[in-house]
Amino acid sequence: MHMVQASTRRIAALASCLIIATCASLLVAPVAQAQTETSVLSKFIDDVSPGQLVEGADAFGPIRKDLPVAPLMQDGERIAWAFIASDFVGTTGYSGKPIHTMVAVDDDAIVMGVSLVKHSEPIVLIGIPDSKIKALAADYAGLDLVAEATSGGTAHDLEIIAGATVTVMVIDDSIVRSGLKVARQLGLGGLSAPDAPSGPTFEIDPGATAAADWMTLEGNGTLRRLSLDVGQVNAAFEKVDDPRAAKRPIKDPPETTFIEMYMGLVSVPAVGESLLGDAENTNLRNWLDDGDHAIMIAGRGLYSFKGSGYVRGGIFDRIVLIQGDLSVRFRDRMHRRLGDAAAEGAPEFTETDLFKIPADSGFDPTKPFRLQLLVQRDVAAIERVFTTFELGYSLPDSYMRAVPSDAPAPEAAEAQAMADQEEQSAQAALWKRIWQDKTVEIAGLAVMLFILTVAFFFQGFLTRSERVTYWFRMSFLTVTLVILGWYANAQLSVVNLMALFGALTTDFSWQAFLLDPLTFILWFAVAAALIFWGRGAYCGWLCPFGALQELSNQIGRKLGIPQWTLPWGLHERLWPLKYMIFLGLFGVSLASIEQAEHLAEVEPFKTAIVLKFMRAWPFVAYAAALLIAGLFVERFYCRYLCPLGGALAIPARLRMFDWLKRYKECGNPCQTCANECFVQAIHPTGEINPNECLNCMHCQVLYQSKTKCPVVIKRVKRRDAASRGAADAGRSIHNHPNLKEKTNV
Repeated sequence: MHMVQASTRRIAALASCLIIATCASLLVAPVAQAQTETSVLSKFIDDVSPGQLVEGADAFGPIRKDLPVAPLMQDGERIAWAFIASDFVGTTGYSGKPIHTMVAVDDDAIVMGVSLVKHSEPIVLIGIPDSKIKALAADYAGLDLVAEATSGGTAHDLEIIAGATVTVMVIDDSIVRSGLKVARQLGLGGLSAPDAPSGPTFEIDPGATAAADWMTLEGNGTLRRLSLDVGQVNAAFEKVDDPRAAKRPIKDPPETTFIEMYMGLVSVPAVGESLLGDAENTNLRNWLDDGDHAIMIAGRGLYSFKGSGYVRGGIFDRIVLIQGDLSVRFRDRMHRRLGDAAAEGAPEFTETDLFKIPADSGFDPTKPFRLQLLVQRDVAAIERVFTTFELGYSLPDSYMRAVPSDAPAPEAAEAQAMADQEEQSAQAALWKRIWQDKTVEIAGLAVMLFILTVAFFFQGFLTRSERVTYWFRMSFLTVTLVILGWYANAQLSVVNLMALFGALTTDFSWQAFLLDPLTFILWFAVAAALIFWGRGAYCGWLCPFGALQELSNQIGRKLGIPQWTLPWGLHERLWPLKYMIFLGLFGVSLASIEQAEHLAEVEPFKTAIVLKFMRAWPFVAYAAALLIAGLFVERFYCRYLCPLGGALAIPARLRMFDWLKRYKECGNPCQTCANECFVQAIHPTGEINPNECLNCMHCQVLYQSKTKCPVVIKRVKRRDAASRGAADAGRSIHNHPNLKEKTNV
């Protein structure tokens, strides 16, 4: 036994160094940009058949020297330009690596074909057929890049595959943005790269003034108006493709105001002061951060630009701001209601609102932009048809001033730095959009972490009642399984650790990890919990598969399934297996991260949690076998096979606090806690093994139990004896069933 313990300590020490080094690197690693001498296209062009990319194509021409694109040939003539998206955009997938897609674009800036060349996304795609992802990428054929340039990248519908949301969004982002870059640089479809400014550039003039009355503001362009009557809207719906829209016209008289909508750029100091007044303008300045801008929208008529379907945490889906390639959709946190406009002679409106344009959106207030209004019409019980109208805006020259033109033109290095900054901004916009879409899930996880933290800090109060502790635990585990696991798919995996190490040894980027907000938050919560409580905070409470095992075991107990307690010697020799599995996977990942990620299927998490058992039968059979084993040996997988548990248990030895209270009698002679610990984390000598403990708090319930703990029983007897003047109460402990045989207190 001592030899096993010694070898285990040596394994733990080695792995602990590896994990600590990895975590330390994470804290200090800078965001690195990949520096490659050869293009990605040159690496993969021989792996893709021309006919696979575009039907009828028979060859690739030589790659251009000035741009990583190659002509796609048919019968000796070029029919399109082929390129790899990752040559032009740096967006990485969930695995922390780019998703390489080859795209073909013709001279009209129409995508002729897309082929998924290579990806490293087993975290979400194992169990989802690779053919399904390839088919999704191929469906981008026919995408009109001119329309995408005009709409700011919103002219197409985004198809989401359940279980691969982040991956699909990365594929979409890389195809559209790289396609636009290539089309502009090659002049396809009439698109062109932005010319260097030949005249003066402009900035907001802080000393400008604005008129005080509404009529003048509207007349000089400070305010722009969109006015639609019922007749115009009915006529617009008569032109849409769906004939059902024309059959359901608005019945009001044609001259009735459908919507009258005004817009002004109130982040311009003079405009904000005139339209909002001193108090509201001050509130606006306090609301905006550096670089933010804001527009005021006021409307009246039959139609609301906000929409009645808007709910807290949602998005305003009837309006979108578009400027060049960028589009800004407004969420609740970017919105504030406003009272009446302060300008003299302002009309009365049914709704007046402020909308924030974030600094990282790339919005330039000195350049023209437009607000697109989406108008909908019901054509069936649950079907609607849409058409759009636009309100253009250009800030009047009186609010701008020319930037001095005597500054030297930017050098090539500066131009590259600007391009890199633009790429980083685009990547940041992607992960921020994902975080915004996960607002409800993030809030729910925050509540769970708060409740669990409070329970741990005040576990002495919670564990006074065995019944309360039991039902609190069962309720929390149910939420972990159903909400955190099956609903949100927030299941951590040893693959996360291997992906992190792989990123640190190549080109580290935070963006890869920020693409999954719940996983990101959970890992930081786990890191903090390891310092305070060890691995049990996650493994015992926040792991969905662990929750599934324990809940199913509790149901099995109710049904009378016998429980097996392994002999201590066998148990002690089995639990090091999870460390060996983890170290084996880690070693394989040093040679091939892809191979290690496939071997990580030893974890049944994706089958049971992410894919909810909707998978090929061998995977389902494996997960079911582990759950069946857990019906007889509680938490069987957690105790003996889980590489993630092994990885977390190693740094758990470094925890700074010991929250679990013990008596000197624990283990000698009392064995109550050791006998009732459902994962056998308490040594017969009384010590709690932090590597195996799941912080279930049952030992703390026993610590205060007046019916099970001999020490507490003895104290109660002494008090009772003292009050009655009775004989020594110590004899009562001798016959306790959990005492070691032939041992005196």
